[in-house]
Amino acid sequence: MLSWELARTRLALPLLLLLLLPPPRGPASCAAPYDPTWESLDARPLPAWFDQAKFGIFIHWGVFSVPSFGSEWFWWYWQKEKRPKFVKFMKDNYPPDFKYEDFAPLFTAKFFNVNQWADILQASGAKYVVLTSKHHEGFTLWGSEYSWNWNAMDEGPKRDIVKELEVAIRNKTDLHFGLYYSLFEWFHPLFLEDESSSFRKQKFPISKMLPELYELVKKYQPEVLWSDGDGGAPDNYWNSTNFLAWLYNESPVRDTVVTNDRWGAGCICKHGGYYTCSDRYNPGHLLPHKWENCMTIDKFSWGYRRNADIGDYFTIEELVKQLVQTVACGGNLLMNIGPTLDGTISAIFEERLRQMGTWLKVNGEAIYETHPWRSQNDSVTPDVWYTSKPKEKLVYAIFLKWPASGHLFLGQPRGILGETEVKLLGHGKQLNWISSKPDGIMVELPQLSFPQMPCNWGWALALTNVT
Repeated sequence: MLSWELARTRLALPLLLLLLLPPPRGPASCAAPYDPTWESLDARPLPAWFDQAKFGIFIHWGVFSVPSFGSEWFWWYWQKEKRPKFVKFMKDNYPPDFKYEDFAPLFTAKFFNVNQWADILQASGAKYVVLTSKHHEGFTLWGSEYSWNWNAMDEGPKRDIVKELEVAIRNKTDLHFGLYYSLFEWFHPLFLEDESSSFRKQKFPISKMLPELYELVKKYQPEVLWSDGDGGAPDNYWNSTNFLAWLYNESPVRDTVVTNDRWGAGCICKHGGYYTCSDRYNPGHLLPHKWENCMTIDKFSWGYRRNADIGDYFTIEELVKQLVQTVACGGNLLMNIGPTLDGTISAIFEERLRQMGTWLKVNGEAIYETHPWRSQNDSVTPDVWYTSKPKEKLVYAIFLKWPASGHLFLGQPRGILGETEVKLLGHGKQLNWISSKPDGIMVELPQLSFPQMPCNWGWALALTNVT
């Protein structure tokens, strides 16, 4: 099935070595602002759209969606670590000589309706989407020139999944289009050879990873390039700084693209664009650098799992809390779903996405294009988080529990008599409030029946002219 050794190794050595250097600059770029050093690259301002967006959707889809058991790391757990439950799963359900590569023809995407995906993503209220163009298994969701016979054009769907989604997102939604790309591949023989040399050899990045990344950016122009999977190799093995200098100076997305911090061992939470620091990272306090909380609705897997129980999924209340906490502390939330092997978004994922969109229709004003306030959460009342829009003199207090008393005490804002106004988003009318000494205000919430509530899972007060 796989012919990695033969695939693309026919390139002449001088041509391969050129990939260690950034592509030649055109006449207009003689004074390119970014050098291939972390000092220079880290100084690049993040394009403004990313901080304004606040909320994105991650999509993990690949051959791992076929066994859809345990985790998207199925191949590694089964073949490398030989975890008993994965070994047993294969023994119970597949012939003895069945290989992981044999899952690829079963990855049919038979019911993949990209317009339906676009509709669901738009309804979620997200402002960007990131698709796994290639996970650690190495299977690409486009017809990669450098992944012969192990891509979605040659095997399985026989479709350019990346292109179809890119076109639908750009034509039918207001989301920014992004792509995830795993630098390494678990079982690629060239990577394993390099690894055995303690990464003194660079056969894999020269002949596979680097040309593939250039191809991906030029062909699909992602505005988010979400790197992952350094395989324990340092950034100089991956030639990350030269690639990023090209991305920021020369690529077709140089003015709008954002990248993360996973460009080699030791880079995470230190170098790159925005920081991810770890999967499901949510520090609960303000950070000095823009960051992203990438997490998944399924608590235990990024890929789709047939063996998931209902309790394995976060509730909408829990997801709204994740979003609110993250944004209040200056981060973006990247919330993951895993489609099935045939290309459907399961009902529970669709429900969560549409529920989030319903919540954001009412409360998006307190999320999108906001800034962290001087206090991220209330020091007196639990589950109250703050965002702000300084130019509009607005502070938003997002509270996740409706008080039984009908009165909400906010310990952080200081009201100004005759100037401060308080409104409940989705309700609109001014609410009564009184000052508390030395700080804080007590807000009288409207008496609403359940059907009159503007939303069901968290509410936001717009506070004008508070200090």
